[in-house]
Amino acid sequence: MVRSMNRGERFVVGDYVVEKQIGSGSFSTVWKTCHQVDGTEVAIKEIVTARLNSKLKESLKSEIVILQRISHPNIIRLRDMIEGLSETTSLPPKIEEPKKIYIVLEYCRGGDLSMYIQRRQGRIPEATAKHFMQQLASGLKILRENNLIHRDLKPQNLLLSALDDNSTIADFGFARSLQPRVLVETLCGSPLYMAPEIMQLQKYDAKADLWSVGAILFQLVTGKTPFTGNNQIQLLQNIVKSTKLQFPLDAKNLSPHCIDLCRKLLFRNPVERLTFEEFFNHPFLALKQPDELSWNRRPQRVIDGFSLTERNPVRSTEETFQVDGLPFSPDDDSSCRDGGPSFAGISQISSCGFTHDAKADRKDF
Repeated sequence: MVRSMNRGERFVVGDYVVEKQIGSGSFSTVWKTCHQVDGTEVAIKEIVTARLNSKLKESLKSEIVILQRISHPNIIRLRDMIEGLSETTSLPPKIEEPKKIYIVLEYCRGGDLSMYIQRRQGRIPEATAKHFMQQLASGLKILRENNLIHRDLKPQNLLLSALDDNSTIADFGFARSLQPRVLVETLCGSPLYMAPEIMQLQKYDAKADLWSVGAILFQLVTGKTPFTGNNQIQLLQNIVKSTKLQFPLDAKNLSPHCIDLCRKLLFRNPVERLTFEEFFNHPFLALKQPDELSWNRRPQRVIDGFSLTERNPVRSTEETFQVDGLPFSPDDDSSCRDGGPSFAGISQISSCGFTHDAKADRKDF
């Protein structure tokens, strides 16, 4: 149910009162909203389904299915999905405006990890980087247990709570199921964090995500991405000609375990790169065994052809941490050769932006 409130631009979507627009793209608008009863803040992504071609609809369905089946503190939470029609008085009574889907997601007050880095002059202490890496590893573990590959890991897609800097993996627009020993060849991701085998249009597996993790860790502790270039071709050339990962001179105080993990995650040859088990058990992370996690298999309902489990339980007040954080990636730099734009993102408007109208190449090398 979507209805006007007759109070300026505010309106109600389901049980949520819309407060302000925080992002927009070709196919969607993202709103900051508040639950009418308990005051929980969430982000609602409004998507006009009539504007989507069949491939984009499949990408959207895939993202929704992934999010509705996984419940984990380090994975962005899908709270609900609502269908609706825009209200109009200008059209004849028998003509309806295009149907819309409203996706209700967590709203992260702390923004994203790239903003966190910027607020700290480009780099953070190793102990803090370890904290974020442990949380990223915890989220990746549940993805691997369910044979999922993200394909667009980057600081902009790691959203933070404002209470304890808890991080969650967001933007599953490029994610897909990938069984063990199966390879794919779709060009997806953001060049500065994209594995070289993807840039070289080679077949790849889930280890491509580990390269992205290495690039994120390197940036956290050095303030720079491991490889750069004036364009994607030069970036790839710099990766290919590198024989050993070089650290800035001012990063000499990094621990041996941190340096070792960076180098083993950023091996150009994926065969030489760490396995996921080796990553999860690396001394730098010193991870305890995560709590037993499983897919939530709740009864499903169908809305406009989209399967959806019954509404997720609302988190406690302490867990509803989200003012200008968006559950999607912030910059317009992701690409997917045959998958279309990422539905988990939209062009930047607030302090947290997203990737919705995806481009083929980054413009901010």
